[in-house]
Amino acid sequence: MPLSQRWTLTRYLIEQRRRFPGASGDLNALILDVSLACKAIARIVSFGVLGDSLTPEVTAVGGDVNVQGEVQKPLDVLSNEIFIRMNEWNGHLAGMASEEMETPHQIPAAYPRGKYLLTFDPLDGSSNIDVNVSVGSIFSILRAPQAVIDSGGDVGVDDFLQPGCEQVAAGYAIYGPVTMLVLSVGNGVVGFTLNHNLGEFVLTHPDLRIPADTHEFAINTSNSRFWEPPVKRYVDECLAGKTGPRGRDFNMRWIASMVAEAHRILMRGGVFMYPRDTKDPAKPGRLRLLYEANPIGFVMEQAGGRASTGRQPVLGVKPSSLHQRIGLVFGSKNEVERIERYHHEPAEREPCNPLFAERSLFRD
Repeated sequence: MPLSQRWTLTRYLIEQRRRFPGASGDLNALILDVSLACKAIARIVSFGVLGDSLTPEVTAVGGDVNVQGEVQKPLDVLSNEIFIRMNEWNGHLAGMASEEMETPHQIPAAYPRGKYLLTFDPLDGSSNIDVNVSVGSIFSILRAPQAVIDSGGDVGVDDFLQPGCEQVAAGYAIYGPVTMLVLSVGNGVVGFTLNHNLGEFVLTHPDLRIPADTHEFAINTSNSRFWEPPVKRYVDECLAGKTGPRGRDFNMRWIASMVAEAHRILMRGGVFMYPRDTKDPAKPGRLRLLYEANPIGFVMEQAGGRASTGRQPVLGVKPSSLHQRIGLVFGSKNEVERIERYHHEPAEREPCNPLFAERSLFRD
């Protein structure tokens, strides 16, 4: 399609706004500021270690441990700062929350406050930058509670604890061979590619849909000894191939960058699993609910896929804390529903030595 016939992100948002004549345009402006932050991060990431000469401050930050207990890389800190500075001034936000900040970020008194909340993971998969694997930014937009809007006061943690079904918009940017912005405003999912000549995101994928069936799955098999029985059953059946109960061969993928995993699934189908396991009983999952699972889940559901904890739709989970972790399964609808069904079926008893079975020789 000739470039002149492609919509920019700005035009797409204007066309979406026309569906709601009473809309103020604040959401459009906020999404454009988020996209500007993604452009800035994309530029820095694209230079790799050469980025030191572009942003000398990148080497002066990082090394601290964030609220997740993870060592912050310099680009984590810089990306977080970019998101904050690009969005705190615009008058559309009541507050922000990020993976890299223990508490919500308050809008400075010098700027007006708005009616939305922004949560984000500024640089998902940053541990993969050193090996040149695609990374990205994830974001979620919620409405601020009316009491916060009316008072114009600071936001608290509780204001962000809304289930994923309450999201107004969500998406991610992926920084790979090309930079793409994938977005849903509750009317399907669209993909934009960054045209460096224009400096604009241009609509290239107008209606992204996830096939209901797939022959690919993604999971970190190094954790297999900690998996719950339903997950182990599902993976074992996939690995059994044509001779197994599924009657067909499956391919296994694992990138260890959730944005890259989600993007692959969105483009060609598949199922991603980072389920709850027994590795650390204190953590009922690895991924964060508010700024990873919910926005990715929103995109998947809007594209015809499904997102689940393995036991229930992830978008229905009421958050209990700002940095809550959760198990996550998403992708092709029929496969996710199968995994959910396995979780709800009675667990099959593992074969064991009859001498020490429940009805053993030593039982009265």
